[in-house]
Amino acid sequence: MIAIQTHDLTRYYGELCAVNHLDLTVEQGELLAFLGPNGAGKTTTIRMLTGLIQPTEGSAVIDGYDVVREPLAVKERVGVVPQRSNLYAELSLRDNLIFCGKLYGLPRRQRQERAEALLHEFDLAERADSSFAALSGGMKRRLTIAAALMHTPPILFLDEPTTGLDVRSARNLRATIERLRGEGTTIFLTTHLIHEAEQLADRVAIIVRGALAAVGTPAELCANYQQEQALLVRLSSLPEELLGALDASEAILNVSRVGGVADTQLRLVVRSVDEALAEIQAFTRQNGSRIEEVQTARLSLEDAFVQITDLDSEIMQINNVAQGGRGQ
Repeated sequence: MIAIQTHDLTRYYGELCAVNHLDLTVEQGELLAFLGPNGAGKTTTIRMLTGLIQPTEGSAVIDGYDVVREPLAVKERVGVVPQRSNLYAELSLRDNLIFCGKLYGLPRRQRQERAEALLHEFDLAERADSSFAALSGGMKRRLTIAAALMHTPPILFLDEPTTGLDVRSARNLRATIERLRGEGTTIFLTTHLIHEAEQLADRVAIIVRGALAAVGTPAELCANYQQEQALLVRLSSLPEELLGALDASEAILNVSRVGGVADTQLRLVVRSVDEALAEIQAFTRQNGSRIEEVQTARLSLEDAFVQITDLDSEIMQINNVAQGGRGQ
C-alpha cells in the first residue's frame, strides 16, 4: 500500500521555485531518505506533506488523504520531528507528552497511559519529572520523537534527527529509528549524513534545486556509478599544496580525507586507476611526499550523491565536518 504520494508537487516563493513538480511515492512501512544539499527543497517538501504550507501547484496524498482538502485528517496520521525541538523547556518530560496528547484529542486516561509507555519505550522513565531544559541533546531528541508518536501515527517525518548529537547519542537514535521501521512505521527521513542514509534507508530520493534527480535503493544508486573507481591512498605527508594539486587533477573526480585532520590517508574517486596513480606519483614527488599504501575501495552512496548533485568539495564540506573528513 502507498503511504505518501505526490504528483507535480510544486512550491513557489515569489519567483523562486523551491520544489519543482515533485513526483514521489513512499510505500507503507518503508524508510525513505530524502537527500539534497542545503536549499534543495527538503524542508519545504516536508512542510507541504504535513500540511504546514500549501503547494502552489500539484497534489500530495498522505495515507489516502489529500493534504489540501483534508489537512486535519493528514495531521492526525503523521508525526513530525523538526530540526529544532518544538517541546516546552519548562515542562517535565511527562507533562510535555501529556500536553501533546491533549493537542491530538486523546482522552485523559489514554494520554496518561500512552505517555508512561513512551517514557519507558525511549528509556526516559527515570527522568520523567525532570524539565525538558535539563536533558542532554540525545535525550531531547528521543523525547521529541516520543512526542511525535503520542497519537500513534502510521507515518513519521524526521528532519535531520541526529544533527548536533554526539556519536553515542546518534547511534542510539539510529537504533530507535530502525526499531520504529521494524514495527511498521513509514519513515520519511532527511539527513546531511550520507552514510546514515545508506545505513538506514530502504530507498533514497535525491533532490537538487527543487527537482527530483534520482530515486532508488542505495545499492542501485551506487551501481549507476560503477564506471568510476575508488582508491584509499596513504601518503607520508599531506601538505596543502599537494591537496590542492589533487583537487585540481582531471584524473581525480573527488578527494576526501579518511579520519581526522592529522591523518594522511585519502579517499579518491577516479575514472582510471592508472591515470590517477600517475598523477599522484607526480604530485607527491613535486611536494616532498611519497605513497606508502594504496588500496581499492567500493563506491559509496556518498560518491553517487556527489556525482548526481554535481557539487564540489566546498559546497559539500558540511558532510565532512560531521564525518571528520575533508572535501566531498
